[in-house]
Amino acid sequence: MRLRIGYEMTYQCPQPTPMVLMLNVHPTRAADLVTPDNINVSPSSVAPVSVYRDEFDNWCTRIVAPAGITRISTDALINDNGEPDPYMPDAMQHPVQDLPHEALRYLLPSRYCDSDNLLQTAWGLFGNGPTGWLRVQAICDFVNNQIVFNYNDARPSRTASDALTERRGVCRDYAHLAIALCRAMNIPARYCTGYISDVGLPPPYSAGDFAATIEVYLGGAWHLFDPRNNTRRYGRVLIARGCDAADVAIATTFGPNLLTSFKVWTDEAAEDGARLTA
Repeated sequence: MRLRIGYEMTYQCPQPTPMVLMLNVHPTRAADLVTPDNINVSPSSVAPVSVYRDEFDNWCTRIVAPAGITRISTDALINDNGEPDPYMPDAMQHPVQDLPHEALRYLLPSRYCDSDNLLQTAWGLFGNGPTGWLRVQAICDFVNNQIVFNYNDARPSRTASDALTERRGVCRDYAHLAIALCRAMNIPARYCTGYISDVGLPPPYSAGDFAATIEVYLGGAWHLFDPRNNTRRYGRVLIARGCDAADVAIATTFGPNLLTSFKVWTDEAAEDGARLTA
């Protein structure tokens, strides 16, 4: 399957404003790109200051947006295996002492995933149930039923325990709560952001957006779960991963600004790149 992916964002800045953008496809999917997902910035005089890979191996681009209007966009083609999210119910949970060193950081509390505040809750809910994959799925089922999704309920300071108390939020809140509960149960879990398509879903289709998911370490590998949608989906494309949303912001700005327009697309495409879906 071939996907057409891209975005278009417009910022208005009253003064020159440094930005760090995390918008390129993750290096683990770079080989699947048919056409490059170069970040286009308008006005053309705005050139990237530098491009680098952070400690999580995410691509980051630094620019200085001028005073006035800055448009940031890309439009690319990427190959996908056309398969739904993997399902591996036999993937086991590892004892902490058997985990690889690089997974240990994903057991610790982080800015938005305050797992230390949810230890008693997590063990009370899931301590007597199955382990491994089925335990993570039980956590995702719980989170999906606890939080009511609404874009108007987005709040950048909301932690996982806040989301459980308030029972509302957006996809990042689902991800943060699921991650925190997994970490409280000694399951390494990390935050992911990327494109998500409507391939395989009946219309009407929702407005395009980036989506937050989680990855957990089970059975010697990292596996994707989606507590927000809580179903296997087609056509996901990873952009970035980290401990929580603080590590994977699509744009970090260092000065006053206003995001005046935002559009994302992830559409199935023909071999010539023409969109096959609305």
